[in-house]
Amino acid sequence: MNIRFIEGQGADPEIEARNRLARTAAIAALGNIEPPEALDTVGYRSAGHTLVIGSSAQALPWADRLAAGLNVTVLLLDVEGKPPLRIYPVFPARAIVLSGWLGAFQATWQAPGRAPEHGKFDLVLDLGASPQIATHQHPHGYYAPGLDEAARAAAVEELLDMVGEFEKPTYFSYKERLCAHSRNQLVGCNACVEICSAGAIEGAGDLIKVNPYLCAGCGACTTVCPTGAISYAYPSAGHTGGRIKTALQAYAEAGGVEPVVLLHGAEGAALLAQLGDAVPGRLLPLGLHHTASTGIDVWLSALAYGAAGITVLTTAAEAPQYAAALAQQMEIAQAILDGLGYAGPHLQLLRAGSVDELAVGLQHVPRGHTPSQRAGFNIAADKRNTLDYALDHLVRHAPVKVDQIPLPAGAPFGTLAVDASACSLCMSCVGACPSSALMDGQNAPQLRFVEKNCVQCGLCATTCPEDAIRLVPRMNLMESRKQTVVLNETQPFHCIRCSKPFGTLRMVETMLARLASHPAFAGNLDRMRMCGDCRVIDMMMPKDDVRVGEVDIREVKELRRP
Repeated sequence: MNIRFIEGQGADPEIEARNRLARTAAIAALGNIEPPEALDTVGYRSAGHTLVIGSSAQALPWADRLAAGLNVTVLLLDVEGKPPLRIYPVFPARAIVLSGWLGAFQATWQAPGRAPEHGKFDLVLDLGASPQIATHQHPHGYYAPGLDEAARAAAVEELLDMVGEFEKPTYFSYKERLCAHSRNQLVGCNACVEICSAGAIEGAGDLIKVNPYLCAGCGACTTVCPTGAISYAYPSAGHTGGRIKTALQAYAEAGGVEPVVLLHGAEGAALLAQLGDAVPGRLLPLGLHHTASTGIDVWLSALAYGAAGITVLTTAAEAPQYAAALAQQMEIAQAILDGLGYAGPHLQLLRAGSVDELAVGLQHVPRGHTPSQRAGFNIAADKRNTLDYALDHLVRHAPVKVDQIPLPAGAPFGTLAVDASACSLCMSCVGACPSSALMDGQNAPQLRFVEKNCVQCGLCATTCPEDAIRLVPRMNLMESRKQTVVLNETQPFHCIRCSKPFGTLRMVETMLARLASHPAFAGNLDRMRMCGDCRVIDMMMPKDDVRVGEVDIREVKELRRP
């Protein structure tokens, strides 16, 4: 029989009272932490040029109200001929294309039978049946309130105040050298591009490009990034980690037991406020700019600090892809904890749209087994370093000692399985690896690997021309994880002219098979068995010259000189 503890039913009143007092101490400790400061900001400027889109009945009354304080232009979706007269420009419009952000919107539209027209606007009120900008997170300055009259009135009031200069923090930091997005036009990791609900991230060659004006600061990109190339700059992971560590320490010192860190956004805070005293005492609410901004590195650190569980409270305001990403991260984290013998579950993704749904969900918050000693490390700016700190502590105090733990697909840890019979040691994978997990053998034909550095981005497997590489997600807890191991090696192939090693036997055999019919090597396949210098000599020497190994490098350079 699967028996689950229902929070609050049968709980010891004395323990619950002590937990509530401890939570009060934790909240007081959080109040002493200084708010984060933005390292950089993004600026907007609006002169009040406002575009209103909709049918005549929907758009014109609201446009009249906006025209009292703003410079208004209206695009009517239901007018074929001459539009109604107003003190502001009104155009019939079809095939509207709209893009941009506060202070920099660009619109293109076409009236029936007329050439396309263009306009630049600072603000947009979209009252159409479906939004012209379809991203879940709309850009600043764009309002699509739907059919609700109260929401429309609120949008108009906000628009009337949107004149002047505005700024917001730059929420992200990007380290190009760590990015695993692409190599040689082959895409490896596309996680941040796919998850961004604001459409702010796109591929830019081998790297990505983030539009700071569209970025809404949800932080989901930083959560799914396996390398830490893109990180949360405001607030930083270190600041969030410091808040969690402070709250848990104050709670423990005040005598609280089995704490659960309850991560929530603004909508979740409103639900918690409505629930009031019905929130169990061992739950420590911690507000975030967005619930998608924390992931496996922060959660495992919180558990190392002594949390019995992590609950992430989401609402309908969050994009659906965020819930899927958080669930995947929780699956990976729980697999690690299960493998180490920590009885769980430790993680809960709670989606609530009402106080009643929240109350039911909080009856089943985690009550996982914790390390015997609380960790003292601080969350680092580098995601992989933080994971190392947390995992080292959890492994050191684990109830079960194991060598490795299988992990689900998508985990940022693992090894590689190389098919030695297919691998030609061409080293394409080494050139593609963004994390220095793969290395060549320098003076020997070897493919070497450091598992600790591997982020399972898949660029090596995508790049391999022989399809010889397969990702194996796992958590290796042996010392070999930090050591360099040889995945494949062979004897070098020696030039048939000068005997210098220049490749591998398999690589040369592969080239011979593929280029045998190439006109450049017709009748001269032996050149493929020569090093680069000897190949030049062979091409430039008269056919009746049969010298072998008697031409030195000075002659090669002379032959290569234009």
